[in-house]
Amino acid sequence: MSALLKTPPPLWIALHLPNLALDVYHPPWLAKKAVVVMEQNRVHTVSSLAAQAGVTLGMRLSSVQMLLSEAIIHQRDPIKESAALQSAAMACLRFTPQVCLLEPACIALNVGASLRLFGGIRRLRRLVQTTLEQLGLGAQLAIATSAHGACLLARARPQRASAHQCRFALDNQRLSERLGHLPISLLPAAQKWLAWFTGIGCSSLADLRQLPRPGLQRRCGKDLLHQLDLAFGDAHEVYQWLEMPKQFHARLELPDRFEHAELIFHFARVLIVQLCGWLSQQQLAVNCLEFAFEHERGRQARVPTLLRIPLAQAHWREEHLSKLLKEHLAQIQFDAPAIAIRLEALQVTAMHAPNADLFPEPGGNQEEQSKLMELLVARLGAENVLYPAPQADHRPEVANQWVSILEKTKTTSPSPRPSSCRPAWLLPQPQLLEVRRHRPHYQSVLKLMSPAERIEAGWWNGQLVTRDYFIAENAQHVRCWIYRERIGHAQQAEDDEVWYLHGIFG
Repeated sequence: MSALLKTPPPLWIALHLPNLALDVYHPPWLAKKAVVVMEQNRVHTVSSLAAQAGVTLGMRLSSVQMLLSEAIIHQRDPIKESAALQSAAMACLRFTPQVCLLEPACIALNVGASLRLFGGIRRLRRLVQTTLEQLGLGAQLAIATSAHGACLLARARPQRASAHQCRFALDNQRLSERLGHLPISLLPAAQKWLAWFTGIGCSSLADLRQLPRPGLQRRCGKDLLHQLDLAFGDAHEVYQWLEMPKQFHARLELPDRFEHAELIFHFARVLIVQLCGWLSQQQLAVNCLEFAFEHERGRQARVPTLLRIPLAQAHWREEHLSKLLKEHLAQIQFDAPAIAIRLEALQVTAMHAPNADLFPEPGGNQEEQSKLMELLVARLGAENVLYPAPQADHRPEVANQWVSILEKTKTTSPSPRPSSCRPAWLLPQPQLLEVRRHRPHYQSVLKLMSPAERIEAGWWNGQLVTRDYFIAENAQHVRCWIYRERIGHAQQAEDDEVWYLHGIFG
């Protein structure tokens, strides 16, 4: 029993966001522009086009404007950066509930218990990388057996330019080897002692570990040794896991004014990714979403454009929710550019694990069918995707009822009917048929294929129906459901009976 309850060994994925100050203003799905982010009148970070034009870090604003007059200048915004870091951490809750924030600008995920669920560490790493790309954030990833060690590996300068490069240290020996080559400057507590370390010829973490600990503690304090021990896994720390609110409300300021649905979709999907992380952490699924696209404020203020997305079945997966969002956005015509997006989960329910069948049906399981229905609703409208809701009445136009697939109303079961079959779809109004030589005609002469099904009902509410229904077939083998009035028809012809077409069999 103790072997079954054994806790899996910790394995950490660290995410470092080196270009966070730029990514909050210029995500990768926007057209490439020369963007410069300033801090205290000095260049803090630049886009690739600005760097190609000669803009370098530390350059003054006046020099940037002389060198690149068309550059888009932004001031560094720590509040936006903190919000983006929080949104990335929230999105990573899809992979593990143990997510924490470490300084500086690092997210650590303890995924030791999640490997089997996501198919191994390499596939999990690709999923995390894809999630950050959906958020518009560039990240350096590292995987190690300690959180602080993984963060140091992630913060180290990559050896080659690759967006998907990841450093692995899946055991303590490999972690010690990789950390030993890193510079001391990566340790936050060593920043004010860098000149002294350089003077004594100590440049790497391996060199730092060889120094006498008592003397190093007297010189630099306990904090430096503690950070070093945490990185190499020689000390334990209690982490403060990310906590989520009980209700989901998220808002995203757009870096510019957008009115094209394709661009707005990328920013709205950022909120969807956050929502899915929140749902996974809370073990919930969403039944109804509502987006609010904010427009101009002040004198030219406009009412936000609302987009409500009801779901036929509760979901929590990002792929399906993003598909629905894209389909619904394609149906919206924005009257004014959007400057911000809000997302609220209006209805949530407990998450139920999918129940796989031993012998799957050819048409897919219930979850796949509900996804198809929701996509059809997004494209065609809820009023055009219907399901049968028969009523207990003998009159066909009353018994044959169809309601929207999104309505969850309970319908009464139909009353017992004769053995003769009826078509599922009826005409909105019965169609008067032409009569030739005392026989009904629809594209050709109709041949009766069944005895009469007599219906007499509706006397209790003043809507009396007295009809004889027949199944008929024409020369093209189209089967129809026709009837003739028995009594009380004012337009009854003297010689020929009056026939009506009420439905056509599929």
